[in-house]
Formats: sequence, C-alpha cells, structure tokens
Amino acid sequence: MQKTINGATLRKMILNGAKLLDSNKEHVDSLNVFPVPDGDTGTNMSLTMLSAAKEVSDCPSNNLDALCDAFSKGALRGARGNSGVITSQIIKGFSSVVAQAQEITAKTLAKAFAAGTEVAYKAVTKPKEGTILTVIRAISEQAKSITKKSIEIPEFFRRIIEAGEETLKQTPEMLPVLKTAGVVDAGGRGLLIILQGFYHVLVGQEDTNIAFDDRINASSSSPYDEQAHFDYNDLAEIEYGYCTEFFIIHLKKKTTEADIDRFREHLMEIGDCVLVIGDLNMVKVHVHSNEPGTVLTYALELGELDRLKIENMLEQNRALIGKKKEDLKPYGLVSVCAGEGLTNIFKDLLVDNVIEGGQTMNPSAEDIAKACDKVAAKDVFVFPNNKNIILAAEQAKALSKRTLHIIPTRDIPQGLSAVLAFNPEDNLENNEQNMKEAIGSVKTGMVTYAVRSTQVDDFELKEGDIIGIDNKSIVAKGDKVESVTTELVDKLMDSSVSSITLYFGNEVKEEEADAIAKEISDKYNRCDVDIHYGGQPLYYYIVSLE
Repeated sequence: MQKTINGATLRKMILNGAKLLDSNKEHVDSLNVFPVPDGDTGTNMSLTMLSAAKEVSDCPSNNLDALCDAFSKGALRGARGNSGVITSQIIKGFSSVVAQAQEITAKTLAKAFAAGTEVAYKAVTKPKEGTILTVIRAISEQAKSITKKSIEIPEFFRRIIEAGEETLKQTPEMLPVLKTAGVVDAGGRGLLIILQGFYHVLVGQEDTNIAFDDRINASSSSPYDEQAHFDYNDLAEIEYGYCTEFFIIHLKKKTTEADIDRFREHLMEIGDCVLVIGDLNMVKVHVHSNEPGTVLTYALELGELDRLKIENMLEQNRALIGKKKEDLKPYGLVSVCAGEGLTNIFKDLLVDNVIEGGQTMNPSAEDIAKACDKVAAKDVFVFPNNKNIILAAEQAKALSKRTLHIIPTRDIPQGLSAVLAFNPEDNLENNEQNMKEAIGSVKTGMVTYAVRSTQVDDFELKEGDIIGIDNKSIVAKGDKVESVTTELVDKLMDSSVSSITLYFGNEVKEEEADAIAKEISDKYNRCDVDIHYGGQPLYYYIVSLE
C-alpha cells in the first residue's frame, strides 16, 4: 500500500510531468480558441515546466524543501505567457506546503493543491471561470473531499485527475467562446497532462502517447520546434562562497558505505554542487559551501585528506562583477517584439534592449528580467506589446535587479506610441502617466489568416481565410490580403484619426504595401499614410491609427 511518497519519487514525478506535457504540447496548442496562428498555450506551459524540471534535475538533494525550492524557482524563471505564469503560481503554492512536510501523504497533497489554487487566483487580476483556474480549483476541492478518509497516493491522483477531466468538459459551458470554437480550455488540458505524468510514475506507466477527447473542430499542426535554453551564470548572485575539493584516502577501518552516504547528506545540508563518489578505498569530494572548515571536520571522521583545494568564489565573483560594473543612468527602456524591422524601429527610438518574442514565442519572466538587468539603469520601463506577455512582465519584477515599471502595451502600435511619449528629462511619475495615456490614443488592427475552420464573431471561417482583427474581435475576412486590409482600416476609421501607419510582415513585398497605402491615402486624403517594414511573422500587416 502506497500511503506516502518521498523526495526521490517526487523528483521523478516532476520530470515525467514535464516530459509528458512536452510530448503533447502540440495538442494543447491546437485548443487555443482564437483561430489565428499563435496558439501557444501548450508551448508556453511546456517551456515553463521544462525550466522547472531542469532546476529539479540539477538539485543535488532529495530533501523535500530543496526539491520544492528548485521546482518553484525553476517554474517562475521559465514562466511564459499567461498560461505559463499561472502554472508557475500553482507550483509556487503547491511547493510551499510540500516543502514543510517530512513525507508526502494524500493530506499533504490536498493542502498543497489548495495552496496552489489560492496563489494562482491571486495572481490574476480578474479571474475567469472556465479556465485553468477552474480546473485547479475543482482538483483542490476533490482532493480535500477524498482525504477525509485514508487513501493511497495512486488512487488519490486517479480521482483528482478524474474530477479535473469532468470540470474540463464543462469549460465550454462556462466560456461561450470555447463553446463556439468547440474546444475545452487549453490551459486546463495542459495542467491535467502534467498531473497524468505524475500519476504515470506512481503506477509505473511509461507511455507518452495519450488520447484525448477534447472536441476539437479541426486538427492543427504546431508551428513550433522550440528547445528550452537555460543560463544560470548570474554574476550578481552567489549563495555559497567556497569551492572545496579533496580526496579522502586511507579510510578508517570502522568507516562503512553508510558512513559515506551520511557524509554526503551532511554536505547537502550545508552546501550545493555536492559530489561524493568512490568506495572504501578512496572518496572524491567536491562541494560549494560557506563552511569549508565544517566540511573538512566531517571528512576527517572518515579518513585522511589529500590534494586539498579551497577557492574563494566570493572574491572571484567580485572581480568579475568589477569588470562589468557601470554607472547607472536614471531610466532604461526594454521592449518585446518579433521582426527585424520592428526591432530596428524600437532601437531607432533609443530603446535599450529589445527581446525577441511575441505571438509565436512569449518570453519568460526570467528572459524579461535578464534583458532588463543588462540595461545600465536604475528604473527600467518594460513594453510587453502583447496581452499574453504582460503577466510575465509583472512576474519579472521579482527576478530583476532593476526596478521595473510595466507599461501594459497590448500590441506593437501601443508600444511605439508609449516609447514616443517617453521624456528622459521628466520624472518617473510623469513619464509613466504620459506613456499610459499615449496607449489610449492608438487604434490597432492586424491582418493574418485562419489556421482552422470554425465560427467566431459571426464569421464562418475556413482554414486559410484572410482575417482582419481589432483589439477584441475579427472584423473582416476575405481571400485577399489587400481587400481585408483596406476593409480593416475602414472598420477602425473615425473622425479623430489623422495618421495611418502600416507595418508589413516578412511575407509581404514592399511594392504590395505601397499599393495598399496609396489606395488608403486616396480614400482618406486628410490622413497621413505611412508604411514601414516590420518583418513580423504570421501577420501580413499591423495597422496603427492615431
């Protein structure tokens, strides 16, 4: 009877959950409601879990507190998009409870899921039911209910997954947009895949090809082939100051293999990067700690020390930081965008750092924090330029060494307008207010194509249809980019507009953009009409009206 699980099993569960989600991320991507080619919920959740899994894999200890710390920090650092950020918050709450336990029981797990639910709901300004939040809440409620009586761990997971599946099936009834598209919530499905990965470890199941009945209208192959990239060489942070290496030779006759194991556990409690390998003939030791004397005292209980080396990593770190140290200017600007042309435009407007990302690949909270840390400024303004990146940008505040100020730009035109409103001579409060006000003066539209056949916003769409989108919905469709673009401008136009700008994508020729601009200029001759090469993928045109 499996009533408890230990740290070693938890490690396997986390790694397998990440593996199973990565294997099935394309299915989760295909559940994205809006029929445009940026369905990335599965990709974002997978990259978040891969980051968490790498931290857990690198953790040298199976102690629950160390594993949970790695799990939580890895998820936060890798959180991408709204789905990834919410997943990281579920993990944060879950880990906070499990880290305090001596061993994991069903009751521990029930409390952990409750904490994960609470933290996730608090992370979202306006929680919506029918999403991943609803699914984790249902799982938490079921977990609490079934732990009133004694239950084995595998059965516990089977039943909470079952409850999650039942709730997931109801999500189309909670969110009309899901019902119209004929799909269940993508984030909820991703969460259940992670938990299925946990469950598979408990029952010894290795298969990653799992079947779903999610009522998808049309299959969609994912345009992603992304691999997670992790870089933990952060010079500004060093927890353990001394690298200690040596051999233990001529081990005492009373020393046993169990003594060596206990020695290794002692080192894990006072340091990291622990390596203790060998046998009763000789043991190789490596550890980073703040107590090299304690390390040596422990080792002398086993035998003699040989080839001892202790390096002061704090001093090494100071030297490296000294080479990179710069005087900080008052303000810095960091923007997110995809496309060579748009990147160059932001740089021409003196944005310090541009993060590659947008519709097809949301940067993680850690990506944003690292980009801001490279800017030699005390206060850094961040322009997410995508509604699905704003939450990750907010999370980056906790990871960055700079003071971040998130300007909630939802698209590229809003980002450009906000940057233009920045005045390096003005104070922080005025700049933030002026940039946020500038966002409201812009109307944005985008021209792309439908990735599947469906009905949405009163439009009957076929895969491949050209569609024009405003900030909220589809407002135009057709079979030609030119006609949909001009119709989109017509729908966005009103008497207050005096300037129209078209940013054309990487699949549009400049002469084609010129022709559309001329047609719009002839029709609205009171407006200034400009075109710029954006180079963005997926979107033929990004249209800005001011």
